Amino acid sequence: MNKIFNSFLFLMTLIVTLVSCHQSDPPPYDPNPMPVDSGDIFFSGYGWTKKGSGFPVGPGPNYFSATENNVFLDANGYLHLKITKENNQWKAAEVISTANMGYGTYVFTVAGNLTTFNEKVVLGLFTWDNNTFYEQGNSEVDIEFSRWNNPADSLLLTYAVQPVIFDNPTIYQERTLHPVMPVSLLKETTTHVFTWRSDLITWASYQGEVYPGSPQIASWSFDLTNQPRTKIEGGQTSLPIIIPAPGQTTNARMNLWLLGGQAPTNNLGTEVVIKSFRYIPL
Repeated sequence: MNKIFNSFLFLMTLIVTLVSCHQSDPPPYDPNPMPVDSGDIFFSGYGWTKKGSGFPVGPGPNYFSATENNVFLDANGYLHLKITKENNQWKAAEVISTANMGYGTYVFTVAGNLTTFNEKVVLGLFTWDNNTFYEQGNSEVDIEFSRWNNPADSLLLTYAVQPVIFDNPTIYQERTLHPVMPVSLLKETTTHVFTWRSDLITWASYQGEVYPGSPQIASWSFDLTNQPRTKIEGGQTSLPIIIPAPGQTTNARMNLWLLGGQAPTNNLGTEVVIKSFRYIPL
């Protein structure tokens, strides 16, 4: 009788053990998981907030629209930024990453012809921090495309590390570069990159959408041998800065706007397509 009881007890123990060790089925695999904060749109693996304003704000200053008239994703997942005229008012576009970013490599792939820009139009691909003006001049590193109010300007690409010029009396020439390159190279898809370190910033631009790519069409570097400069804006002056450091709230941004918020001289809107963005932290 004891043998029967012991066998029964062993069998029940085994069953309980097997049941307790059974794992629940895993959740379905999601190849594109949404981040905790996906913002207004989810582009290229990141959440982005659309900038909107009911009154002119920087840069420009411009009115910025957060509607799909100015910022949207197409069927391919590409980001469209547009300058439009609405009720006799020009509207600009900007998106701000919800993720905080800092030192590392920023890769922007831009589709389409950038050589048709009116002289009032600026496309900015950059970093920014609302909370680091005094210590780091807003932690801004730039790639920009513009004719800067000169319709004859063919040097459309600009690399810069801020401050360059705000309310300071003269431009800090050493902190910006307009690479000499055939303007025709900006008629097709191009990839533009900067790597931001505490002691060095490097920029590079490539034909096509591969990084690191070939052929390279422009490059530049900026290091700590340069002179410290202050940012002067709105009656405030920052500490002297050579290479700005990121802050706790630094993010990536992309915008399309008008110099001085002024109407383009051809009275036409502008559209830019960003195919992808990638951030590679150090």
